[in-house]
Amino acid sequence: MSNVKTVATNRKARHDYHLYDTYEAGLVLTGTEVKSVRAGRVNLRESYVAIRGGEAWLMQAHISPYAAGSHENQDPVRGRKLLLHRREIDRLQSAVREKGLTIVPLRMYLKNNRAKLEIALARGKRLYDKRDAIEQREAERRMRREIKSRNG
Repeated sequence: MSNVKTVATNRKARHDYHLYDTYEAGLVLTGTEVKSVRAGRVNLRESYVAIRGGEAWLMQAHISPYAAGSHENQDPVRGRKLLLHRREIDRLQSAVREKGLTIVPLRMYLKNNRAKLEIALARGKRLYDKRDAIEQREAERRMRREIKSRNG
């Protein structure tokens, strides 16, 4: 059984985007970055994935500098290379180019002591889509409350 520990989630992504296909990608990190990730000092809120030169890169993800690190600490928001199969990168790149989708990170986790990133193809929601989702959630809550009060 694989040992999975979630380090950071991008909850705003599910609110701001319609999510389609998800992929698991490895991350190329330095030693002090790995220690910060293990400590859970990661923020994915403003991050995105870009494909440049046939490689996938995680951009604007904030990994705080390791407190006990020295000159080895990297820039907290530097681009980090993602490890994906060639066909996955090609599939993502064609979807972004042709269908107008974007790639957003959903969560970062440790799987068997390796840092992994769950990414998804996504399309931005319009304001009315967000309002509809909130309205549906509220309606479900009202129904659950009503059923609970009748049964209780």
